[in-house]
Amino acid sequence: MPELVSGEAFLDLFRNAEHTAYRLEVRTSYGIPEEDEPYRRFLASDDPGLEWFEPWLDLMRAQTGEGKRVERVRVIDDPPSDYLRFELWGTPYNLAVGEDIRYLARSQADALGLPEYDYWLFDSRTVARLQFGEHDRFLGVLLSDDPADVLRHVQWQGAAWHHAITFEDYQKENAPPR
Repeated sequence: MPELVSGEAFLDLFRNAEHTAYRLEVRTSYGIPEEDEPYRRFLASDDPGLEWFEPWLDLMRAQTGEGKRVERVRVIDDPPSDYLRFELWGTPYNLAVGEDIRYLARSQADALGLPEYDYWLFDSRTVARLQFGEHDRFLGVLLSDDPADVLRHVQWQGAAWHHAITFEDYQKENAPPR
């Protein structure tokens, strides 16, 4: 069985990518220990702060600063789950460091036959399938460089990206009525 990659070895996938890192996000919640307290504060309508987010933002700023593209498609429900609302709150910070995050309605994702799991795709050569345990806790990723597996994920990437809309357009389409 393949070994789970996590921690610095997972972050090295971004550092070692030559051109692109793409993620499909399909889950409605993520149990990331560093986010527990900020998420609790967000749900209580308090400021979650950014200290917990800075390591990721610094990594993304460095990668996009080297000319790499970091792209995501987030599958989103209507209405979004509490966790997806938390991600929407944080998206402007992701965008500010160079990530390109798009949104796709779950009904469209289903119609496109996208997988029901999250993955990162690095340089269209390596698939990193995210693994989660009890309470949605992130465990790490399983890596694959099998050409057929990579091709399937590249095709899903193309379909999702083609139909997804920008954060700005998502905000416009989902703005509360005036």
